[in-house]
Amino acid sequence: MTGTATRYLYLVRHGEAVSEESGLTEDGRRQAVLLGQRLQDVPFAAVHHGPLPRAEQTARLIGDQLESVPLRVSEVAGDYVPYMPVRDELPAESADFFLRFLADVTDEEREHGSALAGQALDVFTGPVDGEQDRHELVVTHNFLVAWLVRDAMHAPKWRWLGLNHGNAALTVIRYAPGRPASVLISNDMRHLPAELRWTGFPPESHI
Repeated sequence: MTGTATRYLYLVRHGEAVSEESGLTEDGRRQAVLLGQRLQDVPFAAVHHGPLPRAEQTARLIGDQLESVPLRVSEVAGDYVPYMPVRDELPAESADFFLRFLADVTDEEREHGSALAGQALDVFTGPVDGEQDRHELVVTHNFLVAWLVRDAMHAPKWRWLGLNHGNAALTVIRYAPGRPASVLISNDMRHLPAELRWTGFPPESHI
């Protein structure tokens, strides 16, 4: 009789990208290699990554540090807006800020992002079939990491907004049968030296 087992979902924002986002900077490549070294002993079933160059390059550099783990490109792991809130959903004091941030999102992007976000929950979350625990890595973008963390915390759909993750930072969510999801690690950069942490964030955000 087939049972269910625990899924461990490892989420990573891509390494630091060049200004035109066509790939990684030298620092971004270093970030990816160091993260891959940290993850060498994890028995990954697969590394999923988005189709954009910065995610694909990060995944390949991580994969080079792993042993025979398949890399799988996935549009679901791409860069998109997962959910567009309306003003009434947002806290009054921050509604204007968030709505300005999302002002350039088109109707097409809204619909496409919403569909992909739903697929991401279907594909990447929840316990897995069988008797063996599964470890999966998703190399993606800030918005999807935030969306999946929000879901694990059973927070309102709009709450992906305001959750920011560093380049090559690690987040791990556990989905155990019969239990709520648990965020085990969030935005962890301990594998990076100080000069490679918080890339792309203003100085006041550095911890």
